[in-house]
Amino acid sequence: MRDRWRRWAWVGVLAVGLVLYFAVLRTLTGTQNPNFVPALILLGATVVPLSFLTFAQARTGRWQVPASTLVVAAFFGGVIGTVVAGTLEYDTLRGLGALPMVLVALIEETAKLIVPVVLLFLVLARRGRRLPSDGLIIGVAAGMGFAALETMGYAFTALLSSRGDIGTVEETLFVRGLTSPAGHTAWTGLTAGALWAVLASPGARRALEFLGTFAGAVALHALWDTFSGVVPFLVLAAISLGWLFRALHRYRAFGDHRAAPGPVPGTTGPVP
Repeated sequence: MRDRWRRWAWVGVLAVGLVLYFAVLRTLTGTQNPNFVPALILLGATVVPLSFLTFAQARTGRWQVPASTLVVAAFFGGVIGTVVAGTLEYDTLRGLGALPMVLVALIEETAKLIVPVVLLFLVLARRGRRLPSDGLIIGVAAGMGFAALETMGYAFTALLSSRGDIGTVEETLFVRGLTSPAGHTAWTGLTAGALWAVLASPGARRALEFLGTFAGAVALHALWDTFSGVVPFLVLAAISLGWLFRALHRYRAFGDHRAAPGPVPGTTGPVP
């Protein structure tokens, strides 16, 4: 019963979040009180990413990352990631005069790994946990925080440029909020999971897999920023999410194997 509740908890998170969002939206349009705009932007930017994080966490196997760790990853990963990425992009833009999409993707994917790396090495490694699924879900949380803050920034910019048009803000929140699981959330989850796989089973093969995963995330990010239109986004979203779910399945099998009961000394059977 508990496992079933965990697997479907994301539906409750999504439903409650949508109810709150539309309640705030209705109040805002009915009263024309701008005090409700921050709540609208906050809910619109976080409901879908948070639901996806809940969905992914329930599918990491029998091991679970503490909720406090995920909160730290989402909050500090989002804040530090956006600040570092924004600063590096600004400095690079001043130095080069133009900022290619590949360089933007490289900077952001690297910045988003700062907090997951700290958590993976200082928190989980200290507890002896070396499961790639831990890294993946922490990466998903950090990517969620980054995506949510970025969406909030775009929504606020849309509000200013449209001179207070709530419809424009709604459109921005809908598009960016709906696509966030297939963007920053998936890419950071993949790279953090691959990094923790290196620690879980060190070797040249794992290291090459991490480098390939990171390069793939950068490539997907650059393509996402380069192309426009529904079809390219659908293709890239399918690739990103398909890759993430495949990695989640592999890492879960790894965790279940590591957690399987071993034989009792002097016997051939498992621990009762």
